[in-house]
Amino acid sequence: MTGASGLTVLRPGMLASVQDLGRPGHRQLGICPGGALDTLALTLANRLAGNPDGAAGLELTMGGCEIRFEVPTRIALAGDDFGATLDGVPLWPCWSLPVAAGQVLKLAGANRSALKAGLRSWLAVAGGIDVPVILGSRSTDLKAGFGGHHGRALKKGDKLALGTTALDAQQLARRPFGVRSPDPGRGSDGATVLRVMPGPEFEQFTIASREALWGGSWRLTPQSNRMGSRLEGFELKRRRAVDMLSSGVIPGTIQVPPAGQPIILMGDAQTTGGYPRIGVVIRADLWKLAQAPLNGRLRLQQVDSAQALAAWDERRRYLSQVAQGLASAGWIAPAQNPPQGESDAD
Repeated sequence: MTGASGLTVLRPGMLASVQDLGRPGHRQLGICPGGALDTLALTLANRLAGNPDGAAGLELTMGGCEIRFEVPTRIALAGDDFGATLDGVPLWPCWSLPVAAGQVLKLAGANRSALKAGLRSWLAVAGGIDVPVILGSRSTDLKAGFGGHHGRALKKGDKLALGTTALDAQQLARRPFGVRSPDPGRGSDGATVLRVMPGPEFEQFTIASREALWGGSWRLTPQSNRMGSRLEGFELKRRRAVDMLSSGVIPGTIQVPPAGQPIILMGDAQTTGGYPRIGVVIRADLWKLAQAPLNGRLRLQQVDSAQALAAWDERRRYLSQVAQGLASAGWIAPAQNPPQGESDAD
């Protein structure tokens, strides 16, 4: 079905875009890795839809969207629960289910009731979203205006093609099934706990600021976006103000501007920066930040490199368990290309 219109965007919600696992390896050109802010959620959704991990899907922000499927296919959602329904029937996160032509997927808006707060979810469709590959990725670079669907966020009336799926007719029509969602890592107070390693300029900050980084509670402000998550809390101060040369930054880097309120860089952030780097959120926890609700509370927990590597191993074990469970249930395991943005070397 490559090239055919596979789905139509009836309502995009606050922000919807085509994303895969990212576009690594181009920082020297000033091109950010981008991709899904929660690669774990997109990977899960793709596996449940019978896709390779790196297939392109849709990143949906704060719900409020409607999508009509124009062909019979199979879909899976992962990430936050926005009260999704398919023709009025509830659709749960981390579930795989068949879709008939003409059916409409709806996600409730951000002010939905009786549902947990959240920020983003990811939709995978069998065959993946078929848009051009640019610099090795189908992801939308919203800042630079390329990739994805015409280099922009999705709009009402947009039609997206689907790639060729490896699923046969019997697998496409298989009854719904699901897997266990990953643990969001929230503390007893409901705050999202992010594990953080001290950054290169950590020692430049006052003792009170360093203690507040770990001991304080931070609010995720509505000024956050795909470039950075802006926090509000204790004013972080350096012992003395000194100019800094711009240096490389990566997703997860915690920069502290002169106002003292930290910014955690996300997938669409710049590749260099001149603000002091007090810490970096470990890679295994970035997905938790991508789903953390606006105005929600965050707590930062100090870890070392050994603990960071152990956390990444834990993530791998979870995905391995998912793969084993799907295989034992007779679900297809597509041939995997090296997943973009997920290699240890990146």
